[in-house]
Amino acid sequence: MSAARAPGTAAPGVLLGLALGGFFDGILLHQVLQWHHLLSNVRAAALQDIRAQLLADGLFHLLMYVAAVAALALLWKGRGALDHPGAGKALVLQVLLGFGGWHVLDAVLSHWITGIHRVRGDAPDPLFWDLLWLGVFGLVPLAVAWLLRRGGRGASGGGGRGAALVLAVTAVLAGPMAAWPAAGSDQVLVLFRPGMEGAPAFDALARVDARVLWVDRSGGLWAVQLDDPHRARSLHASGALLVSAGSPVLGCFGWSRV
Repeated sequence: MSAARAPGTAAPGVLLGLALGGFFDGILLHQVLQWHHLLSNVRAAALQDIRAQLLADGLFHLLMYVAAVAALALLWKGRGALDHPGAGKALVLQVLLGFGGWHVLDAVLSHWITGIHRVRGDAPDPLFWDLLWLGVFGLVPLAVAWLLRRGGRGASGGGGRGAALVLAVTAVLAGPMAAWPAAGSDQVLVLFRPGMEGAPAFDALARVDARVLWVDRSGGLWAVQLDDPHRARSLHASGALLVSAGSPVLGCFGWSRV
């Protein structure tokens, strides 16, 4: 049996690759590089608020969590297929198809058809970055998958439990990486509950000697500097819903900078 035809791993493999592609984009583009948000180019007034942009990024990551969990559940359910000859190569091939396919789909739908974001919307030539990202992370994985498929003809190869374990660990680690805040910055982002906009929020920040860097139009989201960022945790008692220095599971909120 060829690597490309080992039964039972096709759907979970492709779905897992898609989830890993989404995590990869979200962690690198939304958080580490901060080149765009999911809905950066959507001009609706309600989505110009940074809070709505961060919410959209968070919901995107949540969708990737769901896809990864579903893929791992399907992989576990069909784990007997991992003992077939060639199952390891087949699983890697299918994950590459999902990973590359995600980037092709994202480029076509998100960058060009709907235009909800570009890889680097602030660049002089956004199309260059779109095509570069598509080529490196979309077409190259698909080409590698095609080469694996051709190379698998007539070759049995080993079972897939080892490959499945490595991919499962990668997916499990990608989730916390997408949620963990950045370290090593004295800039703190604070989101206050409704009713705390403006002066009440400023008073709460003044009590912890925060220096204001920026505030959004709603008056509810503030970027501040503190000599001791850990003091920001006390803002939860003053009406703050989220504080980027006060929780380990804030994802894009914890990475955002102004």
